[in-house]
This record gives sequence, C-alpha cells and structure tokens, in this order.
Amino acid sequence: MITLGEYIIEKQHQFPDATGELTQLLGAIRLAAKVVNREINKAGLVDIIGATGVENVQGEVQQKLDLYANEKFKAALEARGEVCGVASEEEDEFVSFDSARSIDSKYVVLMDPLDGSSNIDVNVSVGTIFSIYKRISPCGTPAVLEDFLQPGYRQVAAGYVVYGSSTMLVYTTGHGVHGFTCDPSLGVFYLSHENMTIPDDGVIYSINEGNYLKFPTGVKKYLKYCQEIEPETNRPYTSRYIGSLVSDFHRNLLKGGIYIYPSTASAPKGKLRLLYECNPMAFLIEQAGGKASDGFTRIMDIEPEELHQRIPFFCGSTHMVETVEGMMREYSSNERSD
Repeated sequence: MITLGEYIIEKQHQFPDATGELTQLLGAIRLAAKVVNREINKAGLVDIIGATGVENVQGEVQQKLDLYANEKFKAALEARGEVCGVASEEEDEFVSFDSARSIDSKYVVLMDPLDGSSNIDVNVSVGTIFSIYKRISPCGTPAVLEDFLQPGYRQVAAGYVVYGSSTMLVYTTGHGVHGFTCDPSLGVFYLSHENMTIPDDGVIYSINEGNYLKFPTGVKKYLKYCQEIEPETNRPYTSRYIGSLVSDFHRNLLKGGIYIYPSTASAPKGKLRLLYECNPMAFLIEQAGGKASDGFTRIMDIEPEELHQRIPFFCGSTHMVETVEGMMREYSSNERSD
C-alpha cells in the first residue's frame, strides 16, 4: 500500500518549482491531523468537549476543540517553516510567522481547523478544511493581507480531513482528487481512493430545511422539485443533512448529490466563509468533475474582500447545481421585476 508521504513525493514532478516545500507543507498538515484525531477520539474521556464561553470574530461561541485544533495546526505549520503565515476561521486577523526560514517561504495557508465542532458533543463526524496559496508579497518579508485575499482559482492545493468512522485525508493539487485512510494501529495514512470523481447527477440533497421560510424563492422551488415524484429523473431525491460541511461534502462526493447553504432572511450574505470553506471545497469538487457556485457565479472566480467574508454556497454534482442555478436566475429576476 502507498502512504500519503510516498504518494506526495511520487507526484512532486507535477510541481517542478516546488523543490520539496509543498511536500513538507502537506506533511505538516498530516501530522496536525493525526494529533487532532487523537484528541477527538478521547472526547468524553477528557475535558475537551463543550463551549469555551468565548465568541470568535463571527460572533460564534468557540468550542474547546476549535481552539485546540487551531493551535495544533498553527504549531505544525510554523514548525516546518514552509509557510509565511496562516489565516484561520478562529483568528480575528491573519497570523504571520516571522522566523528567518518562514519569511523566506512562498506559501500561505487558510483553514477551518475544526468544521462542525459542535457535533463532537454528540459523537457525529467533524472535519478540518485547508487551502494553500503562493504568496503575493516578496519572499523574505512578512506576510501581508493581500497574500490571503486571493480568488480560489489561484489555489495551489486544498483538502480536508474527515474524522468519522474512519479518518480520511482528501486533497487536490490540481491533478485530481485523492483520498487517504488512516490505519489507527500504525497512525499512517494509506491511499484508498485515487482519482475520486463525483457523478454528474445524484439523488441526495443536503440543506437545513428548518430554515425553509427564510430561503430565496429559487431555493424553495428547487426543494419542491427535489421532492416531486418523477421516476424518469429518479425523483423524489433523498434528503441527507449532517450539519458538518466536511461530512456532507464527503458523502456527496462519493455518492453524488448537492450541498446547499443559501442566503437567508437573517443571513442575506450567506453563512459559510469564502476563504476557509467555500474556495477549498470548490477546488476539490471541480477537480472531481462537479461544480460550485454562489447560485449565480463560479465560487473560485469571486474576488475576496475580507478575511471572514461569507457567501451562499451550492456545491456538488454538475447537473444538480446547474438546475438550481437556473431556478435562482429565473426567480431572482422575477423578484427584481416585481
């Protein structure tokens, strides 16, 4: 079996100018993921579940494991010296690494250290999401905000770790999507899913239907479409929603489906973060043959304006995303004309 480290080294020829830095960087993410996975597996046995009582910059109450994961990933990335800074969903501002080796490095990392962390309390799958860019500022100088405010199409690599019945690390460097499953007896990630692809169509839709009354008309119409009986198109579709983006995305990637987190009356700009969640997932889904949109525009073409920018998110099988985009355009234009 091929390990994650062996596979990354084997594919180094795809990045002739990387000279090993990207390999080391992915190795740091792998190490931090194993440390976080160990603590998640002890949740309930040690005092690491529950809220801290502190709110992050988005006004969300941080979980103890949010902060733990954030610190472990930062420490692993700084120790290797292959990134000049990180931006995290759990940090108000980006963090610059100022050691001599770090400021000479060419990469920055954006991350959601523990997506769906409130699910830890009830033993439901959670995950880590990461996104890697080449810096814009000159090497040898501290990282600047512009290094992080880059559109998704400039990503060098992206991926996620899903901590579930088994722990998997899935990543892309723009040459397909590859999954590695951790052997818990050895603590080693082995290649288990090479060149993962998502079906063009699916029968699963993932959305928090409890917010139905707050959804745009186009989304409401699409949900009714999903629930109609039409055997020729395999409808009605099946509703599956875990509440952890990584878990819902991973299931739909393997089985085919669509994940939707639209704008609502109470969150008109959407809820998911463009830089920490939507861009990396969009890179992955496109590399797997799917599509990601805000309902009107390709996610990876959106120019970021701030670190914690929120947007609506439609992601999954191409035909399903295109169908809901059509309804968004149709009913959005109707609402404007009214």
